[in-house]
Amino acid sequence: MSDVQQAIDAQRACGQLICQRIAEAIDKLGFAVQTQIEVPVFDAAQFRLVTDPYSQTKDLVGVWYSSSQQRIGQIQFRGDGSFYAEYDVVQPHPGKPKFFVEAIHAWGRPEAIKTEAKLLALPTE
Repeated sequence: MSDVQQAIDAQRACGQLICQRIAEAIDKLGFAVQTQIEVPVFDAAQFRLVTDPYSQTKDLVGVWYSSSQQRIGQIQFRGDGSFYAEYDVVQPHPGKPKFFVEAIHAWGRPEAIKTEAKLLALPTE
């Protein structure tokens, strides 16, 4: 088994939980069912190992792509046990007409996952 596959297997449960929390954050914003926003699926990411330039640890990095091969999200598991993820939403906010939801960010550690929507103000005329 490759080093990448071993790292994926070691992070799978946490990664699935992070994806679930991102999906819950998207749902909590109140998008209508017909909006059909895709949510991240851990095993759908394309993974690789990268060396952190500061700590020299091997970090597992996964990238999600759309069906047209555009990057729509990333998750990174750091050597110190923390993680950071972002997943594109790219939709007008359903409850705040003057805002646009760019992405959902997730960070923390497996026992303390935090999420937040990145909102952008829509330009005024």
